[in-house]
Amino acid sequence: MADQIIAGRATPQSRSAAAPTDAADLLEKKSTQLQALLKCCFGDCSEWFDGIGKVNRDSVMWVASDLADEVAELSQQVLMRINASDHAAPM
Repeated sequence: MADQIIAGRATPQSRSAAAPTDAADLLEKKSTQLQALLKCCFGDCSEWFDGIGKVNRDSVMWVASDLADEVAELSQQVLMRINASDHAAPM
């Protein structure tokens, strides 16, 4: 049995409107989804991936690419918020 549920809340309508914890939570969920998707493409699951055909393999990699872009964007948002809170903290 899986320790984590991959599917979660729907993505907020506007990423820029997400609260800091929401961006961090969404980053964690998207990272977990990307990891799970990519684990279906190599190792013990590579026979499945090879057997789904070129069009489906391309589609899976397209989804992985989109998730990777979202993870990168969310990482930047989280880092910007961390840096902003570090500079705003009194010494």
